[in-house]
Amino acid sequence: MSAAAPTRPVPAVLAVVLRDGEVLLVRRANPPDQGRWGFPGGRMEMGETHLEAALRELNEETGIVADSPRLLTVLDFIEHDEAGRLAHHFAMIAVLCQWRSGDGMAADDALETRWFDRAGLAELGATASLKVEFLADLALAESALAG
Repeated sequence: MSAAAPTRPVPAVLAVVLRDGEVLLVRRANPPDQGRWGFPGGRMEMGETHLEAALRELNEETGIVADSPRLLTVLDFIEHDEAGRLAHHFAMIAVLCQWRSGDGMAADDALETRWFDRAGLAELGATASLKVEFLADLALAESALAG
């Protein structure tokens, strides 16, 4: 028996963290994108702002402490099943976070954590979640402008 079709988009966050020109990614332990490299993140909790959710998810999945979160962009991730029915619709709120401490250790929904430079991101290919390179480039550009 298949799961019921979603009735509305699910708001979720992605914590985009830069450190010394590198971006932090986690290899996801659970669907969607199980086994792929992506940004730490997950669903928002009731009463939680998107900025609070990004910092919480980052810490839960990696142990990294960050602050000064700010909106980077919002992306829709819409997936259909084999029959063409809507399977998932996430409104992913990408939040740029200022790294403060920690190297990253896989916890919660992460199998592995790693810092990637731009060349390393390009080498991930199909092992990366959709839009990883796009969001990393956007974050690097924002960081350079603020810099």
